[in-house]
Amino acid sequence: MNKKYVLGIDTSNYKTSIAIVSRDEIIIDIRRFLEVKQGERGLRQSEALFQHVKNLPEMFETLNKDFNSEIEAVACSFRPRPVVGSYMPCFLAGESFAKSISAFLKVPCFAFSHQEGHIAAASYGLEDKLGEDFIACHFSGGTCELLHDFEIIGGTKDISFGQVLDRAGVAMGMPFPAGEEMDEIACRTSSTEKLLTSIKVKDAYVNLSGFESQIQRNIESADRDKLIKEIFDKSADSISEMLKQAGNCTGIKDILLSGGVASSRYIRNRLRSDFADGSLNILFGDSTLSSDNAVGIALLGRKRLWD
Repeated sequence: MNKKYVLGIDTSNYKTSIAIVSRDEIIIDIRRFLEVKQGERGLRQSEALFQHVKNLPEMFETLNKDFNSEIEAVACSFRPRPVVGSYMPCFLAGESFAKSISAFLKVPCFAFSHQEGHIAAASYGLEDKLGEDFIACHFSGGTCELLHDFEIIGGTKDISFGQVLDRAGVAMGMPFPAGEEMDEIACRTSSTEKLLTSIKVKDAYVNLSGFESQIQRNIESADRDKLIKEIFDKSADSISEMLKQAGNCTGIKDILLSGGVASSRYIRNRLRSDFADGSLNILFGDSTLSSDNAVGIALLGRKRLWD
């Protein structure tokens, strides 16, 4: 029987992920959050690496129950960004498993950056709507970047929107990562606090550490749900302005949003409203493919192998 499938592996600082794609569809998508102790705001790289090494054999046992066809290639994420010097130890786990599997199966192993995987997953199914020249935004737990051909043209000069949300959520007693729970609260809350100053945007860049400090100073005294809604409102305002400035600077109208923060229902609805006039063509992939996953990596492997 001809081999028809590509296996993808992604081991970020948030999730262990494996996926299988065929020429035509996503076959399997398995993910597991890394465990973070209550009250902590993330993991040391050594702990993330250890959890990936522990998770991957168990996840492949699950995969083995549901899949028994042949793999034609293996793909993995091996660094955060597609630039020289980009490195995080957590990706060693997925890279090591991928190389071992490919050697055993005698099939190719393709390596990509985690960021390339995010963008590939977000653009899945949007081929007819996305022009050849577009701005890709990567808004995740540790990243806030606007990219044109993977060159950074905007973003944050300090911390990311994901870090702002996670730090605020943990300080409010939520488990890490806190963005999804906060998003649900923002969506169902009708009124907002008026405690935070607007985030200034210049040349499509922001500084967020001062905004995060304001949030922390108000957590004890503010109404929790109203404060969360204000955080999302101010964040959406600044993201909208970043996109406008990037579009004006480059003349590009097509903008693709990827990453866990881009899966926020509240922020998606705000951006759709802000650009309902068609001044920019704002595109979101499937929300389930915006957060960390191995699907994008597998799709890149498929493209490298068959296209």
